[in-house]
Amino acid sequence: MMRFVALGLALLAAPAMAAEPPPPPVETGPPVSCINLRNIRGTQVIDDQTIDFHMAGNKVFRNTLPNRCPQLGFQRAFAYQTSISQLCSVDIITVIVQGGGPMMGATCGLGKFTPIEPAARK
Repeated sequence: MMRFVALGLALLAAPAMAAEPPPPPVETGPPVSCINLRNIRGTQVIDDQTIDFHMAGNKVFRNTLPNRCPQLGFQRAFAYQTSISQLCSVDIITVIVQGGGPMMGATCGLGKFTPIEPAARK
């Protein structure tokens, strides 16, 4: 009987363990001020203050914005404009609000780009 109760408690505890946030990423070098636009292969918005830039060569640069950017984490879409071939920490992004046609949302400054270990693909 005790074996059944212990198994039941372990199954009840499993969802709580699954809800834990993932470990922080491993930084692989010092932060840089700019990344080359031509090397950006995609972006992944993590939350209102964090964007991962997936680059050529399986590199990832994490940009932690100096301030929270309203609706960035919910909308998960943004635009930027630059007159040079790089995206830099002095540049600004604009949240794209979707639904009923795209509209522009908050504008927010970028931070430095920190190289991190690419996440394991599932």
